[in-house]
Amino acid sequence: MKSTTECPVIETIAEFRTWHKNLQSTSDKPLLGFVPTMGALHEGHMTLIRRAVRDCQHVAVSIFVNPMQFGPNEDFDRYPRTLEKDLAMCRDAGVAAVFHPQVEELYAAGHTSSTKVVPPQELTDRLCGTYRPGHFIGVATVVQKLFSIVQPNQAYFGEKDYQQLTIIRRMVQDLNEPVAIVSVATVRESDGLAMSSRNAQLSSDERRRAPELYRTLCVVREDSMSGRRSLQEALKFAREKLSKVPEFSLQYLEVCDPNTLEPLSEAKPPMVILVAAKLGSVRLIDNIMVT
Repeated sequence: MKSTTECPVIETIAEFRTWHKNLQSTSDKPLLGFVPTMGALHEGHMTLIRRAVRDCQHVAVSIFVNPMQFGPNEDFDRYPRTLEKDLAMCRDAGVAAVFHPQVEELYAAGHTSSTKVVPPQELTDRLCGTYRPGHFIGVATVVQKLFSIVQPNQAYFGEKDYQQLTIIRRMVQDLNEPVAIVSVATVRESDGLAMSSRNAQLSSDERRRAPELYRTLCVVREDSMSGRRSLQEALKFAREKLSKVPEFSLQYLEVCDPNTLEPLSEAKPPMVILVAAKLGSVRLIDNIMVT
């Protein structure tokens, strides 16, 4: 355990469990809130952390770039790592402890050989799961491991990763985990781009084009809900429009049931509009809810 002012950095499971055991309840708020992250913290993460600090007596943040959720040709090695900056942001926000394990601490037998959590196929074999096979097994596995170690009362997830959020909710329900999942609305830049650690990998030209992803979602919402176009016509128009933006490679643009992620054929709220595209070499995702 590395001591920092009012916010220890805990690197082993045993030390974290000792820290947790010594927590004292001081009010009727939930004892421990938890925000799992892969680091490279930005305002989106900080919104989750500040919400947790407001809601709970103590808050723990994990910083762990999880190799199990990256495919063989994905950006695990390129994923930004800014630990000292992240720790300073956590301390300033009032985080009680940061859990920062090494890969060997979480995956003693290696992440490829580890026991895995396999979410229901109806939630994973579509949308991002089509393009990132095995990704959500890696996500569900590491989140379940972190829940077992941290034992939070409440855990906070951003709505930007909507498919992930849906899968985590289902996992908690199916495995009877005693943790409440709190979702927090997507935080956006002034031009609408959803905040993401991967945004830092965009070139200046790509960054100027990136907000087109959010504008595409808004076009589908406005066209389908106004009756200007049917839902399928709105999707076709938006897909064609995005395909004309230089360097964008659309992976999917779909409208789904917000609980089952089943595609919808008609615009009937509640529904969630989801998009994923590569801009240059950077994969971006976004969504908006229509209620």
